[in-house]
Amino acid sequence: MRKIVVIGSSNTDLIAKINEFPKVGETIKGVSYLQVMGGKGANQALAAHRLGGDVKFITSLGNDLNGMNSIDYYKKEGLDASLSLIVEDIPSGVAMIWVDKKGDNSIVIIPGANDELKPDYIKQIEAEILKGDLIVLQMEIPYETVSYICDFASKHNKQIMLNVAPAVVLDHDIMRKIDILVVNETEAELISGESISSIGEEAVVDKLRSLGAKNVVLTLGKKGSILKNDQQYLSVPAFTVDAVDTTAAGDTFCGALAAGLSKGHSWHQAMQFASAASAICVTRMGAQTSIPFESEVENFLSKNI
Repeated sequence: MRKIVVIGSSNTDLIAKINEFPKVGETIKGVSYLQVMGGKGANQALAAHRLGGDVKFITSLGNDLNGMNSIDYYKKEGLDASLSLIVEDIPSGVAMIWVDKKGDNSIVIIPGANDELKPDYIKQIEAEILKGDLIVLQMEIPYETVSYICDFASKHNKQIMLNVAPAVVLDHDIMRKIDILVVNETEAELISGESISSIGEEAVVDKLRSLGAKNVVLTLGKKGSILKNDQQYLSVPAFTVDAVDTTAAGDTFCGALAAGLSKGHSWHQAMQFASAASAICVTRMGAQTSIPFESEVENFLSKNI
């Protein structure tokens, strides 16, 4: 099995379940409240870990209650976060999440300590990062850090998976170093500069590949996901479930995909595994509380394929 190093954000998620999103200036009564661990980096790292991957997670946390709770939580989960940066006088990241009765969400992120995960710290732990085979990144840490990691990891022939969430425009230098680009429709359109409604899904994926990414995975929500590289084009349907909260569905997909590929699964197997994991995720509330374990996904697949 190949080793996975996830480098990214860690947040405490404050989740309010509501019937409908409030209008500007409106005060509404919520249905319920939940506080759980989150952050795209942490979500993907935990997903890859729970789903059978050999994972090391690198993040930045404040030396505060939320930060210490996060470290304790990762230890209890058995997720190795020992290389994480702990900073003084800056609070740990927080995400405020509204989830309506349809399972749709709106999220406000306060990065806090996540913004302190900068290239200077990465340089100190490069040797440890290079012990990994697959480097998994997202965009909730500084852009300059993502760029630096892509640069040195590619020079050492490490495979790089980048989930461009939140959506940002990537420069061509980064794109040429990405082995696996994972994007949703909004992210794909922003990076490619093309509209899916105008030219179609496969043409947008082709544009992303022309910018340098070797493998492009486009997630399409209820419509499933597609992969394209030099050898193959795959369309993998989503599983039909009753969604209650879509928070962390994309992160679960990415972590599951990384775990599947690290175990030597084919692209079709890995994407089907990731689709099943994300399907289970949306039937549960919260971010990391909704991430399934490997046995759950295998059981789900045995009943649904």
